[in-house]
Amino acid sequence: MSVPVELQVEPAGISARLSSWRLLMNNRLAAAGLVALVLIGMAMLLVPVLPLADPDVTAPADRLKPVLAAGHPLGTDQLGRDMLSRLLWGARVSVAVGFAATLIAAVIGSAIGLVAGYAGGRTDNLMMRGIDMLMAFPYILLALAIVAALGPGLMNALYAIAVVNIPFFARNVRGVTLGLARREFVDAARLSGKGHLAVLATEVLPNVLPVIVITMSTTAGWMILETAGLSFLGLGAQPPQADLGSMLGEGRAQLFTAPHVSIVPGLMIFLLVISLNVLGDGIRDVLDPRLRSGALARPGPVTDIAADRGSFEPGARGSALSIRNLETGFLSAGGFVPAVRSVSLDLAPGECLGLIGESGSGKSVTALSVMGLVASPPGFIRDGAIYLGDEDVLAMSQTRLIASRGSRVAYIFQDPLTSLHPMYPIGRQVEEAIGAHQRMGRGERREKAVALLEKVGIPDARDRAAHYPHQLSGGQRQRVGIAMALANDPDIIIADEPTTALDVTVQARILELLRDLQRERNLALLFITHDFGVVAEICDRVAVMRDGEIVETGPTGKVLASPQHAYTRRLIACVPELGLGDTFLDRIEHLFKQPKAEAQT
Repeated sequence: MSVPVELQVEPAGISARLSSWRLLMNNRLAAAGLVALVLIGMAMLLVPVLPLADPDVTAPADRLKPVLAAGHPLGTDQLGRDMLSRLLWGARVSVAVGFAATLIAAVIGSAIGLVAGYAGGRTDNLMMRGIDMLMAFPYILLALAIVAALGPGLMNALYAIAVVNIPFFARNVRGVTLGLARREFVDAARLSGKGHLAVLATEVLPNVLPVIVITMSTTAGWMILETAGLSFLGLGAQPPQADLGSMLGEGRAQLFTAPHVSIVPGLMIFLLVISLNVLGDGIRDVLDPRLRSGALARPGPVTDIAADRGSFEPGARGSALSIRNLETGFLSAGGFVPAVRSVSLDLAPGECLGLIGESGSGKSVTALSVMGLVASPPGFIRDGAIYLGDEDVLAMSQTRLIASRGSRVAYIFQDPLTSLHPMYPIGRQVEEAIGAHQRMGRGERREKAVALLEKVGIPDARDRAAHYPHQLSGGQRQRVGIAMALANDPDIIIADEPTTALDVTVQARILELLRDLQRERNLALLFITHDFGVVAEICDRVAVMRDGEIVETGPTGKVLASPQHAYTRRLIACVPELGLGDTFLDRIEHLFKQPKAEAQT
């Protein structure tokens, strides 16, 4: 059943997303790295105009002066050269070589990875075998061999470092591209008429770009280290030119008599590398919209709950589940954005309550709030109470709440193909659901898992227990999900649109199975759907949800026969009826042309 778009209301108060700059600054490590790099960069850029001594002029009389000596803030080296001047000039050289080598390796390696991952087949095999040949050699030894063949010098060191780092970019980018090349949005771009280059540039590259950036940020630090290593061995910068590696190499002889000669360039290398790494992490967050929105943030074990939420008494006596004035939402840059407001529901043992509404109305958020499964961040329960019997869920300890999941309240999710683990047989997954709350031997668990699979109608359950989710049909996978929900004899089952992805025949069988199990075990069933046909078949009562609020509730027959709210009437009107023909569309048009005032009654 489809609901017209005009029924959907954008929640008020949603603020614009964080700007890229603000997001970067919110990451304290990335901000610190940026500040350090800016200060170092400004010093390196301004070094030609700063009143510093010539970095190559020797002064034997001033050799090995300590730090903070007069006229030499960082002291002098073994030839009396000013350490501050040499440090800044040397850092310019090291950073320039490191960044240039990073850019060359990133462009060539990313191009190889994109083409290989996108093309696949023989092209991928040929390109990757060439990359494997480069990776077969230890990269520092390969760099030494290239410099030895080309001769010592900064430019030759740059080429060597760039070549040995191409495989890192190629491998990383190819791996991500392989996962994207067969995705639906790429197929849609091909079907729209885009050529291969256009698809790579507009569809694949933007998704790969965060990986390239973070690889560049990490590799740039390594390349500065590798440049320093080659210069330390005398294969990079040649005297009298200074870079950080050559300074470190020249200072090793004075490590015990004048340690500042080697410590100063060593600290500069450390500061450059660590600043690049932490800044790269921050830039990755800025470039990835999923990270920007917090979608990939690791959620807590339970949903965050406001400490100052109100106090509410349970609802009807003897209720298996009682929700009172629940307000759940999400924290964003603009503050709290409510998804569910003032929701109150009661579910009795053995009763099936249908929660119906259009997509985005707050049904799933309500269901996930029951056991604290709304991901935090950014999910947040600001007010209300949820009672299992007489026990307030929101006042439970974390350990108690987690123990109640699956044992007292179980979930059946909409798409079992994504909720079931693709790498484990279904029998093992049912066994894990049993073992989470019941102590029994492995053989006993296996027998109970097979019995559960038989109970939900899986044919040849003992043999099918060894099958993987992808080997089962959609209806069979959903039956496995039901078996896992029943594994620990819960009091309440929350079914979140469990038949939406199934065809009509399989849907009817799943509904019949749920209804029979509910009656047999006296289960309280909260059934979430957007289909009034399903509600009429299985639910004792129905609650209609719109924009996060319950607008109407009552016995199913009464609500269907005489809906009181205009929104309920519209939802019911959207259910097609046989024999109406074109008059069905006329009826829908008439309902949606009613004055807006009626829709608010």
